[in-house]
Amino acid sequence: MKKIVTLVSMVLIGLTAKAQDSSQGLKGAWFATSQFGYQQTKSGDVKGTSISVLPIVGTFVTPSVAVGAGIGYINIKSDGYQNGSPDVKTLAKTDLFVFQPLVRKYWNVAGSLYFFGQAAIPVITGKEKESDLKVNQIGVSVSGGFDYFVTKNFSVEFSYDLANFTSTTLKPENGEKTTVTNLGLAHVANVDSYYNTALGGSNPNLTSPISVGFKFIF
Repeated sequence: MKKIVTLVSMVLIGLTAKAQDSSQGLKGAWFATSQFGYQQTKSGDVKGTSISVLPIVGTFVTPSVAVGAGIGYINIKSDGYQNGSPDVKTLAKTDLFVFQPLVRKYWNVAGSLYFFGQAAIPVITGKEKESDLKVNQIGVSVSGGFDYFVTKNFSVEFSYDLANFTSTTLKPENGEKTTVTNLGLAHVANVDSYYNTALGGSNPNLTSPISVGFKFIF
């Protein structure tokens, strides 16, 4: 009888501990991820590409809410023919650095699949090298995505830009600066001709609309 009572007690203690651990979720856990983005535009013989790499580190402040920040890099390049030349030349090349604080909220969809909403404040700065044009942008973006946990310490995430507001300042080496203000939904927005020409057809938002990343939790 004592053995049965002891066994039942051990089972109950184990279940209680498991329930407590489950209720805590990921609270207190840290995560590291890196998002990769790619965007391409083509107009006639001119092709523009935008590649972004954004490592992010953060922590879960509640079982389903995380805060963090990313520090990354964006390369925007435009290649095409110029002045009747038969060779493809670099028309614009922009190197940018990104600092982006963010907050995320997770909801479980089914099993290991989660949906998350993210709000971020990206700050972007750099230079277009062909014309020595200085670029500074600050914005607010809202995105949504899915996070699939392959194991408890590793997941694959996919996100899409839902809405964003940006203010971009372009300052040439000689001349007056230009400020471009943009509000976009689902990454659809009007293209400012000066902005588009100066950065080689990258469209008003410097960040890519679609991002894929891998996350490690520890």
